[in-house]
Amino acid sequence: MENVRELFQIMTRRFGLLNKNCCTVGAIDVSPAQSHILYEVDRQHNPSMQQIADTLGTDITTFSRQVQSLVKLKLLMKTPDSTDRRVYLLSLTTEGKFVATTIDQQMNAYLEEIFSHMSGFEKEMVINSIKLLNNAMLQSDNCCQPVKG
Repeated sequence: MENVRELFQIMTRRFGLLNKNCCTVGAIDVSPAQSHILYEVDRQHNPSMQQIADTLGTDITTFSRQVQSLVKLKLLMKTPDSTDRRVYLLSLTTEGKFVATTIDQQMNAYLEEIFSHMSGFEKEMVINSIKLLNNAMLQSDNCCQPVKG
């Protein structure tokens, strides 16, 4: 019988999710967590910090540190909401948009290269399997929670 956890461990390592830096754009090294933040801020329209933290399933303290590092790199802007000064909205700077777009292009090229080693049927099968897994994870009470031990 296959060790399913081992399959996920190997895929995580090969996909680079444990790497200190996942992407380099110019002189800027971006961690996987920072890359996820840039992607979500780019995808959503002026989201609040809490919205992105919730989307990523990250606690707000850890998330705030990541946001601060992206603000220092001049990739992200953090602006108080005009209707509620306790809420901060996130947006990409021009440089942040460039970095997010470049990472997106790099990731899409990487995925295309991986899929080039499969037939069209195999690629479709993998993508459908990932969709099935994502939907099952969404329905799980344990998904996106720390492992209880």
